Amino acid sequence: MAKDLHWLRYNTYPGRGLVIGMTPNTTAYVQVYWIMGRSENSRNRIFVKEDNGFIKTQAHDPAKVKDPSLIMYYPVKHTGDKHIVSNGDQTDTIVEHLQSGSTFEAALATRQFEPDTPNYTPRISGILHADADPCAYQISVVKSRFNDPQYPMRAFFNYEKAVPGIGHCVTTYENDGAPLPSFQGEPFEVPLADSAATIADQYWSALNADNRISLLVKLVRIKDREVTIEIINRYH
Repeated sequence: MAKDLHWLRYNTYPGRGLVIGMTPNTTAYVQVYWIMGRSENSRNRIFVKEDNGFIKTQAHDPAKVKDPSLIMYYPVKHTGDKHIVSNGDQTDTIVEHLQSGSTFEAALATRQFEPDTPNYTPRISGILHADADPCAYQISVVKSRFNDPQYPMRAFFNYEKAVPGIGHCVTTYENDGAPLPSFQGEPFEVPLADSAATIADQYWSALNADNRISLLVKLVRIKDREVTIEIINRYH
């Protein structure tokens, strides 16, 4: 099956995923991010928005946390006109590099896939350049070759101009499995709507109901950089 929104709908476990693109009415850039989980530790999470616009994962029930190292992080931060989204603590690495005058690519050159043997989950990251310099947005996948940690692989995809109504999506996994097979290929195109609430409902309904945990949508209005955030948490 070609990768598109239907691929997400019929995939029981694409894992974590992100989308970056533009609304059909061309008024805002869009970032979407979601988490999924099968273990009690992975499912024990919610998204929480801070006053500064950053979003973090937080334990729904702190008493049930077993290992926070790979599940508690900031998936969304920004610095100036750069809006970052990622599936791990590389969000902080990217922000730190940007603030010191370095680049998205240089930041991710310092990181590898997650150390969760035998999956070696890919680190998927995206950056929106709201000032459109050097391009509209970039997406990165840092993974191992067929779950073999001896062979790290890094891919960067640059989108110099956003397409109205279209987002580019990557996920951590191709599907369910043991070990979980890493995402293959380049980011694939998915549709976007004009409102954060509509986009959130669209993608939440496309994810497997048993495994979806939390989802966020961030809109950055182009004319004045005003941000709108919509969050759906499985647990309240």
